[in-house]
Amino acid sequence: MNPDSLAAALLAVLTPIVERRRPEESFDLAAGDVAFERPKNRDHGDWATNIAMKLAKRLGVNPRELGQEIADALAEVEGVASAEVAGPGFINIRLDAAAAGALAKTIVDAGDAYGRNQTQVGNTINLEFVSANPTGPLHIGHTRWAALGDSIARVLKASGADLVSEYYVNDAGAQMDKFGASVLAAAKGEPTPEGGYPGQYIADLAQAVLAERPDLLELDPDAQLATARELAYARQLGEIQQSLETFNVHFDVFFSERTLHAKEGGASAIDDAIDRLAAQGHVFEDGGAVWVRTTTFGDDKDRVVRRSDSEIYTYFAADAAYYLSKSDRGYQHKIYLLGADHHGYVHRLKALAGAAGDDPQKDIEVLIGQLVSVNGARLSKRAGNIIEMDDLISWIGTDALRYSLARYPADSPLALDPEQLRKRTNDNPVFYVQYAHARTHNVARNAVDSGVDRSTFAPELLDHETESALLGALQEFPRIVAFAAELREPHRIARYLEELAGLYHRWYDNCRVTPKGDEPVEPVHGTRLWLNDATGQVLRNGLHLLGVSAPERM
Repeated sequence: MNPDSLAAALLAVLTPIVERRRPEESFDLAAGDVAFERPKNRDHGDWATNIAMKLAKRLGVNPRELGQEIADALAEVEGVASAEVAGPGFINIRLDAAAAGALAKTIVDAGDAYGRNQTQVGNTINLEFVSANPTGPLHIGHTRWAALGDSIARVLKASGADLVSEYYVNDAGAQMDKFGASVLAAAKGEPTPEGGYPGQYIADLAQAVLAERPDLLELDPDAQLATARELAYARQLGEIQQSLETFNVHFDVFFSERTLHAKEGGASAIDDAIDRLAAQGHVFEDGGAVWVRTTTFGDDKDRVVRRSDSEIYTYFAADAAYYLSKSDRGYQHKIYLLGADHHGYVHRLKALAGAAGDDPQKDIEVLIGQLVSVNGARLSKRAGNIIEMDDLISWIGTDALRYSLARYPADSPLALDPEQLRKRTNDNPVFYVQYAHARTHNVARNAVDSGVDRSTFAPELLDHETESALLGALQEFPRIVAFAAELREPHRIARYLEELAGLYHRWYDNCRVTPKGDEPVEPVHGTRLWLNDATGQVLRNGLHLLGVSAPERM
């Protein structure tokens, strides 16, 4: 019996009680009106509900009196072992072993689909994260957002959202010319130009460009710069994409900023965006410059989209065109994941949403992440002034790095201890969870060798206290996934997995799947194998949502 079937049972006994007490009033109760939670003390039962307290005033009755009436009726429902009133009117419900144990088979039968839910169905979401300039390698800050952003995308999709994960490629503007000039200077053997990009990676890009275009230095100066810039850009973007794939991070779209500046039919997407904002009355001229009146929507100042002394649009103008592009592509809700140095963007992006005709409170989210540090990490030999993502992956490993970065809320500063994350001990959270998963496979292999299989399933035999606790945690997984999606907090998945692993290890110490010595195989062994395999499935599903592997042997 799961929360949905329990809600249906509660509704079935509640409806006649309500009708008897208030026959003249229509309550129109639905299963969605009934909420359950796990009691903090499992001695109080498997589930608790405050439905009696919610309805008592409307029915003109004492909450405990109503609760007792509901509890008496619930106790007669098949699968419910007992129902008791506690405190001011809570109803604690205990399921019988068979009803609780049936979950093990449900999970195994559902497989990878267990934990998926429909709470985000109908939401069309564009999730943008990382979006580093294609002028250098990804660094430690990008690493945190890559792990968090990808995990947020996974839990939202698992909850039914229609979501695209997107990387905004800042491939227009002065930084690209500085990047190209830096590569060209390295190709010529000259010092890095003022304001350019230093580092061995620039020299490596220069050598790659020369290998691809041996005639580079024979071109005219403008062609030299353009060629060096474009070839180095393509190679650097390719390296970024490869780093992300190595980190098990997938983007559905790499959106080029250049497409916003491209003139098609005489007007660019930026021109069109300014016209659309003007049509809604939010664009004005002052001092020869063109502005968007974002203060109307809570920004601290109005934003310039084109300065008086220039025909070139500002970055904010490109931001406006990009935002409208997301709407034009059908994404009603936009989520931006930005670094700790982007606090100033929150109000301007929300104001931009308002100026575009959206609801800044509903249609856009801006999540700001805090800094992450790694004890003992060394600056990149290639880039010189950053800690590279690739170096962290090589040092710590994708699984340990991803799990650790997703294990904490995005808004909390984080310091990682690589030596701890490399240990194969229970003090290392990712090892602890992965080992629990590997143990489920080891138990299953030993079961085969001992002649235990899943041909029998007697859920009423799962009556040990550790089995009740383990089943209770397994039941929670879909709710945890839905909650993580709603709050954009994948760390809730990690903390849940650690708790589940602990419950599994305790169950393993108390309940045997294989018989001892020459003892015969009995139904309880096969039934416990179902519970073992169900736990492995949930651990596997949870690790997948964090982008972490679930090894079968360790």
